[in-house]
Amino acid sequence: ARYGPRAARDATEAGAHREAAAQLRLVLRQRHRYTPAELADLLERYAVECYTVADSVEAVAAQRDAVALRRSLGDTLTLGADLRWLSRIHWWAGHAEEAQEAAREAIAVLEHAGDDRLLALALSNTAQLRMLSDRYAEAIAHGERAIALARRADDPAILAHALNNVGTARWRSGDPDGRRQVEESLAVSLAAGEVEHACRSYANIIWSLLDDLRYAEADRFLPPALELADRAEHLGFLNYLHVEQAMRRLAAADWDDAEREAEYGMRDFVPARCPALTVLARVRVRCGRPGADELLTQAQEIAVRAGELQRMGPVAAARAEAAWLRGDHAAVIEAAEPVHAQAAHLDHGPYRAELGYWLRKVGYPVAVDDSDHPYALQAAGEWKRAADLWQQAGCPYEHAAALAESPDPADRLTALTELDALGAEPLARLVRTELRTLGVRHIPRGPHAATRGNPGGLTERQLQVVRLLVDGLTNPEIADRLVVSVRTVDNHVRAVLEKLDAPTRGQAAVRATELGLLPYGET
Repeated sequence: ARYGPRAARDATEAGAHREAAAQLRLVLRQRHRYTPAELADLLERYAVECYTVADSVEAVAAQRDAVALRRSLGDTLTLGADLRWLSRIHWWAGHAEEAQEAAREAIAVLEHAGDDRLLALALSNTAQLRMLSDRYAEAIAHGERAIALARRADDPAILAHALNNVGTARWRSGDPDGRRQVEESLAVSLAAGEVEHACRSYANIIWSLLDDLRYAEADRFLPPALELADRAEHLGFLNYLHVEQAMRRLAAADWDDAEREAEYGMRDFVPARCPALTVLARVRVRCGRPGADELLTQAQEIAVRAGELQRMGPVAAARAEAAWLRGDHAAVIEAAEPVHAQAAHLDHGPYRAELGYWLRKVGYPVAVDDSDHPYALQAAGEWKRAADLWQQAGCPYEHAAALAESPDPADRLTALTELDALGAEPLARLVRTELRTLGVRHIPRGPHAATRGNPGGLTERQLQVVRLLVDGLTNPEIADRLVVSVRTVDNHVRAVLEKLDAPTRGQAAVRATELGLLPYGET
């Protein structure tokens, strides 16, 4: 009771947040030894440490107790500050309505309390919630007021927080100036040593770049973001950033890495769990593995509770894709139509384009999207432009899928080869059926059943590489086909040779054939 609070503070200052939470947990077993004001301060500190290490249940319980004590003490400023924290922690735990309620009360308490700094933070918190729930004009209005107050108070942390919210709202609503503000938020956070605000700036930049298909740019931000969150032991953001990395690897059709990164989000941490479930489900859908429906059901439940398009859009798209691959057109409409209507109302281009594509693919009447998003181009029948854009973005699965919409059987055969190399069996099966319908006689059968058992112990990506290697492609040619770097291919080829116990590429081909790892035969 005497030394624990200081030990916890030392741990916090050292960035050892799990240690700080553990110390405060011990301290709070002796809560009867403290005055109400001291106890409220300890509960608040414990809630913040639990928030930092992604223990949402403990964080919410402690912060609720802190708010109750602040009410009893009648201290307006500390009550307002604790209500703001309670709002943030509720959102972190997936309690959207409770977060909004605490945010409203925080502003009401602080509006005339005479502290510009705390009012700015409460306003910025509300801007953040409005941005997350896609109410961009309200987010900008609250956030700009917070920016003015933060500048007047000369508080870089709150300034960074507010710039992030306003910039992200503008970016998502199509204002190109938004990105500049979020990057300014990141610069201010890093200069001030504000780790939480810097991590959140990184997370919003990366998510927006992924939405915009700017994967190469996202690759510049992911490593420093992960390093910062890991070094600072901000486990909530670390998990979230790993899930964003999973989204990036999914786009590259690197199924194994996507699954490995997504596993970081499969803890009881709501902001990361929903997109993690969606990535894991989409890998299963595209590779024809079981279990996708169960994962999407869980993701859907979280998305509905959150009420945020950034959660509902990807889940709806994954459900629509899964339904289309199994030929259930009614299920495509059921999954996509309500969320597409919301995305169209909010003018959110990426989700509107993708969900509109799936709806038009099954004949559902939706307005033509006039954007240059590749899904919008595919929906308009411009498969060639879409395929080129997908290839430029580094999305081999989507590139093959767009190529498969060509009326030319030669293009479809090329798409089939790419899908087989990716291990994308469900879509490859549909392309084979369409080729037979077109009267094409010589259609590769695809991977032998033994390939699925994978006696060589190769990952999905290594299987893709070995099949192209056997076709005689050089490493640069394989890199171009799979839309990855040559260095990445070099590493995969080295791993293939080791796993197949083959000193040369030629012997690797022989060994792969013996193990049944290659497509075979014609029909």
